[in-house]
Amino acid sequence: MRLTRFSDYAVRVMLYLATHPDRLCSIGEVAKAYDISQNHLMKVVSDLAAHGYVQALRGRNGGLRLARPAAEINIGRLIRHTEGEIDLVGCGTCKLAGACQLPGPLDLALDAFFAVLERYTLADVMGPQGAKLLERLAIHE
Repeated sequence: MRLTRFSDYAVRVMLYLATHPDRLCSIGEVAKAYDISQNHLMKVVSDLAAHGYVQALRGRNGGLRLARPAAEINIGRLIRHTEGEIDLVGCGTCKLAGACQLPGPLDLALDAFFAVLERYTLADVMGPQGAKLLERLAIHE
């Protein structure tokens, strides 16, 4: 299974913000640190804010921060959210639907994939080395 770019960017934003719990970060800062499109990040951040993962404060002194501590943010739930409904091989539109038994094992595999991810928090996946690397990426505007 391959995660979407949306999920990739969402995790990157969350990791960046987790590295800077003491201050607000801008979308431009995060985009520059990862060398990715600010427009793409704006869509991702808007979704993360709407679903309670980040706080987006507007205005001159505004910015982004995690809505709760990294240790309380479950990676599996985050990725389930950002991926949405997953149909691994398009079984729903297949002419063999009903005759083929592949959807059952695929559903079990997908459940197992997310069961593993749900064992980890944002703090877990960042780890001590990740925090050091992300700190080096920080660009203070």
